[in-house]
Amino acid sequence: MTHANARTTVHGRLLIVQRHQQGWAQAHIAAAMGISRKCVRTWITRYAAEGLDGLRDRSSRPHRSPTRTPGDIEARIIELRTRERCGPDELGAQLGLPARTVSRVLARHGLPHLSALDPMTGAVLRSSKTTAVRYERERPGELVHMDIKKIGRIPAGGGWRAHGRAAREATYDRKARIGYDYVHSLVDDHSRLAYSEILPDEKGTTCAAFLTRAAAYFAAHGIARIERIMTDPSSGNAWAYRWSLREVCTALGAKQKFIRPHCPWQNGKVERLNRTLATEWAYRQVLTSNAQRAAALAPWIEHYNTRRRHSALGGLPPISRLSPT
Repeated sequence: MTHANARTTVHGRLLIVQRHQQGWAQAHIAAAMGISRKCVRTWITRYAAEGLDGLRDRSSRPHRSPTRTPGDIEARIIELRTRERCGPDELGAQLGLPARTVSRVLARHGLPHLSALDPMTGAVLRSSKTTAVRYERERPGELVHMDIKKIGRIPAGGGWRAHGRAAREATYDRKARIGYDYVHSLVDDHSRLAYSEILPDEKGTTCAAFLTRAAAYFAAHGIARIERIMTDPSSGNAWAYRWSLREVCTALGAKQKFIRPHCPWQNGKVERLNRTLATEWAYRQVLTSNAQRAAALAPWIEHYNTRRRHSALGGLPPISRLSPT
C-alpha cells in the first residue's frame, strides 16, 4: 500500500518514466508533478534497472538491524509473558530492559494486550469496555472505590485446579453446597492503596463494618480522612447496603457516590484490583484448602501496597505516594 503522504502512486511513477521517454527534462517533470528532482531521478533509474517491477511499493524496513534485541532475549520475553502474563513494565524490570523495548518485541511477535486475555487461562477474549476519559484525584483520600468480588470456596483436599477436571467430576457431589467467599475491597484513587477482607456475605451490616475497618487501615497508612466513597449501587444487598453505608459515611465525614447501574468500568480502579486479586492471589497457585487461600490474602495485600510495581505510578508501589506514618 502506498504511504498516506506519498506524492506519487505506481501510476504517477509510470507517468514520470513516460514523460522522460518523451524527451522531458527531469527538472520540468519535477516542476509539473510537484516533486523533487531527486525523486524523479530515483524512479527513472529504478525503471531502467528493473522495469515495471521497480515502480512497485517496497517495504521501508532496513536490510540489517544491528541494534535489534537478540533472539534469545526476545524468546525470554515471550516465555515470561506467556507464563506470568505481566505487562511491559514488569517484564522490563525483571529482564533489565526498557519497557518500550519489551512492548515492541511483544508487538513484533503479535502477542495481544493483557486486556484482551482471559486472566485465568490466557485465552484471547474480547476486550472489556473502558471509560472515554481517564482521571486521577489529586490527593489521597479525596476519592476511594469500594466493591465486592465473589469467588467460589475451595473444597477440602482441593478442587479441579488441584486434581484436574476429570478427577473432580468423578468425585463431585452435586448435592453438597460449597458456597462462596466475598472479597470486600477498598482502593484509594490517588495512591492506589488497597485493603481487602474475606467475609461470609455481602449484607449491608457486613459491608458497613468492613468500611469502618478499611478506613482505620487507611488512617494507619497516612490517609487520615476519606472525602468521597464510590460504590456500585447494585452491590451487596441493594437498599440495605446503601443505607448501612450511609451511616458509616456520615461518621467518617465522607460523601457517598454511586456509579451508573450496569457500568462497572466507572468504578474501574477497584474492578482492576479485583482482576489482580484473582490472577495473582486467588488462582495464582494450586491450593488444597479454603483456609490456605484465606491466610494468603493479608500478606498479598501487604506485598501489593509496599512492593508490587504499579504501571499507573511509574513502576512504584502505592505506599510511595503516601506520607510516612
